[in-house]
Amino acid sequence: MSMFRAKKLDLGCFVNIKTIRDHTKRKVFAENEPERQALRYIIRNMSLPQRARVQAQVQLAQMHCYTRPTQIRNRCIEGGKGRGILRDFKMSRYMFRLNALAGNLPGVKKASW
Repeated sequence: MSMFRAKKLDLGCFVNIKTIRDHTKRKVFAENEPERQALRYIIRNMSLPQRARVQAQVQLAQMHCYTRPTQIRNRCIEGGKGRGILRDFKMSRYMFRLNALAGNLPGVKKASW
């Protein structure tokens, strides 16, 4: 676990530990995705010997959990919430509303008809 943590934390736009952890998960996933895809290809290839396929399964199972795509969760860049996130703005619904009403989001205005 400690090998995935940055030695010097650049907190930049991150507000809490959840967003820092999610950022770390995204970086680790991006680094290990080609290896995961190769192992999954070996596992599914029926023309390879059974022993090679089993070894690939073991290697895939032993990889760190941060390398799995299911570990990544969209989080609000301002509050760190994990639910109700608008993908285009990377914000929760509430923060989106506050920023839109304040005029901080370009091209967004309150609807009126």
